[in-house]
Amino acid sequence: MSDDARLGRLVPDWTPPPRPEGLQLAGRYAALAPLSADDHAADLFELFAGADAVWDYMPVGPFSSAATFHRWMKEAVEGSDPCFFAIRNLDTGRWEGFCSLLRIAPEAGSIEVGYIAYSPALQRTRAATEAQFLLMQWAFEAGYRRYEWKCNALNLPSRRAAERYGFSYEGVFRQAQVVKGRNRDTAWFAAIDSEWPALKEAFLAWLAPANFVGEGRQKERLGDLTALVRVAADPALRPAR
Repeated sequence: MSDDARLGRLVPDWTPPPRPEGLQLAGRYAALAPLSADDHAADLFELFAGADAVWDYMPVGPFSSAATFHRWMKEAVEGSDPCFFAIRNLDTGRWEGFCSLLRIAPEAGSIEVGYIAYSPALQRTRAATEAQFLLMQWAFEAGYRRYEWKCNALNLPSRRAAERYGFSYEGVFRQAQVVKGRNRDTAWFAAIDSEWPALKEAFLAWLAPANFVGEGRQKERLGDLTALVRVAADPALRPAR
């Protein structure tokens, strides 16, 4: 195969990475395990009660009963893509949220994190951030080249979270979907393998116990650390503030 720059950079010795089925991960503040309706639905339904805004930009929810939530979860985890994970907050010992890896394309080295549902108990905790770090770390160290984050373009908290975690903004796919009877323009973000060493360093610096004082107050913000890594987007493509 000739190294012709017109045709793109060569990717020598490319080997598709593994799929994430059965994955279990643990850090200092968070642990992830395959999501199970029987093991997790009841506790999660209780923690999500009264927090209907969690589901505003999700393709499912809110759920009217524990039975409905259990039924949805039981069906959702039957497939391999999305591959769902329950998130345990190690400070409380409870399962407080879930997320997934989806659009899993080992042949392209591409994978997406999404379907992120954090209960109020998990939001704005170190466990919430470490859960994202653990999944990103697994993906890149397993050999994925591209790690994606997509969200409704109107979902400003999700767009800010993507940037905080070090994803670079790549633009908007207009009229990408119809979700719950409404138009969805989808904002695309991604990190790539060449950025991972610096992103890992940023996450580890933020997660270090020395970065927190008092009641968990941070000294350095993760977004400030990852800003040094994110690709500067063309001004015409920058997210709305």
